[in-house]
Amino acid sequence: MLPPAVQSALQSQYRLALYRTWGRVGLSAIGPAGAVMTLILIGVGTGGCSLSRSDSAFAKTHDNEATGSIGAAQIAAPAPTEGDLAFARNAASDVLTKGDKDSSQPWQNPETGARGSVTPLAQAYVAEGRTCRDFLASYVNGRSESWLQGAACQSGHGRWEIHTLKPWRRG
Repeated sequence: MLPPAVQSALQSQYRLALYRTWGRVGLSAIGPAGAVMTLILIGVGTGGCSLSRSDSAFAKTHDNEATGSIGAAQIAAPAPTEGDLAFARNAASDVLTKGDKDSSQPWQNPETGARGSVTPLAQAYVAEGRTCRDFLASYVNGRSESWLQGAACQSGHGRWEIHTLKPWRRG
């Protein structure tokens, strides 16, 4: 056993060492240079980075390559022929005569293979003393599809005559 004076000296040294160790916690334990380096590494690690490589397969695209799901052939649909329009006019006359706004009339030109449907958009209205209706017509030819909007008015004989027909624009 140690004399009390030695025990007291050891205990005070031990306590100081213990408190010094606990006193240096966190960034102060690694010193100013270590703290700066730690902050730089944290910033670089969380900041993210990118690398650009021109030799990648993804970077090699040419102007004539299609990169979307809509090809150039689908953007510009061919215009309906006069024969196709004749079948569409007959379908429009039939569906507009029925008077329903929720019905649709299909049509098909067996010579060209084009097909579509005509659907009235609203109830009949009076314009310039005639009964008129607006409609939407689809036109499918091969793999392309387009929509036409138009208006038709009843003639003196009760037959519907299309007076406007143009490409449909959403909006």
